[in-house]
Amino acid sequence: MSNTKKEIKPKNKERDIYAHSRLMYIAEETFFYFISLLVSGAYLARVTTAIGVSDGLTGILSSFISLGCGFQIIAVFLSRLRPVKRWVSALYLINNVMFATVYLVPVFPLDKGAKTVIFVILLLSGRIINNIAVAPKTNWFMSLIDDGKRGRFTATKEMTSLLLGMVFTFVMGSVMDALFERGEDSAAFVVGAITIFALALLHLFALLTSREKPALDGEIKPVGELVASIIKDKGLYKVILISVLWNVANYVAQPFYGTYQIKELGFNMVWVSALAALTSITRAAFSRPLGRYADKFGFVKMLKICFFFEMLAFAVMTFTVRENGAVFYAIHSIFYAVGMAGINSGSINLIYDYVSPEKRTAALAIKNTLAGFAGFFATILISPLVEYVQQNGNSIFGINAYAQQVVSLIGVLVTLGLLVYIQIFFGKKGCKNQTPTS
Repeated sequence: MSNTKKEIKPKNKERDIYAHSRLMYIAEETFFYFISLLVSGAYLARVTTAIGVSDGLTGILSSFISLGCGFQIIAVFLSRLRPVKRWVSALYLINNVMFATVYLVPVFPLDKGAKTVIFVILLLSGRIINNIAVAPKTNWFMSLIDDGKRGRFTATKEMTSLLLGMVFTFVMGSVMDALFERGEDSAAFVVGAITIFALALLHLFALLTSREKPALDGEIKPVGELVASIIKDKGLYKVILISVLWNVANYVAQPFYGTYQIKELGFNMVWVSALAALTSITRAAFSRPLGRYADKFGFVKMLKICFFFEMLAFAVMTFTVRENGAVFYAIHSIFYAVGMAGINSGSINLIYDYVSPEKRTAALAIKNTLAGFAGFFATILISPLVEYVQQNGNSIFGINAYAQQVVSLIGVLVTLGLLVYIQIFFGKKGCKNQTPTS
């Protein structure tokens, strides 16, 4: 027998020192996901209903999520400010406090007009501030992940948020329903505000205790040079258009589903939470398999699968009415969740596949800016149609249909166009992760 000792390989120090930060990235995304749940969908509809805002305006307000993305272009000019940790953390704290204050607007002793103005200012300002910070934050944390593991890591991150979010929505839905049923509406909104503020502090802790990689030589370029190189990058345009078309498809329909659940379909907050749980479980179940599939075959192929399921989700909604709402909306939620299990991570990871490191923050910001404006204006343009159908006794061209059924059909057609676009302009390209070029 040999007395030779086994060689002890040194640990990868870089991965070790960023292990905690990767864990905090998952925590940060989870806390902010909780906050996002409370200022979107049926929860946002509760606030707007209490203020007395119409369905059409509620849909537009919901699409502020998309409009806020338009302000990510500011991140292009801030990308040279390093380290990003300090100013990104400050922006997120301000944004989260604004979201907490949104829940106090129905409690303010003001008239409907004043409440609406304050609500719009708080919500829009929060979206803008959040989206200025999101691109540099994303690049900050994504730079800590190995390229060959991005699909699986982002899937794990989403699964954590979704599964814990399921529990969170059940608890919040039950608490708020109990207060609303007792006629304690003001107390319900105060509970919502306190919850968001507590989550804001946890979110801030996750950011402040994370590390940031120092900038590499040549990574920080003058803004003019950076913008010029991006303008010349024709391949980036094709990638960005995927997100633009998806936002159009999503925002012609999705912003109107919150009020649809509460009013036309007659769901209570517990059932809304149950549907959210179903969505979370489904999305979590498919996130990891889709992430593995993307790591092996490429994010373009994965996105084609995801968009096909989104087309099915919109198709189901075209037939969803009060009589079958409980079942059909659940089916819609399942299909929608399968698609969303890969869309968000896929759109981000395409940037990392096709764009060189020094351009990624700016590319993410520009992608989200264009997609954000596309989604917002899609909602703006479709809102008069929603109002027309509702004022016309829920009918169009002599056919009885809810407005949400009509916009869902439009969502089907746009998503089909997106699938055709991917097939034509990408085809079999992007089957494996690309090597970005400068």
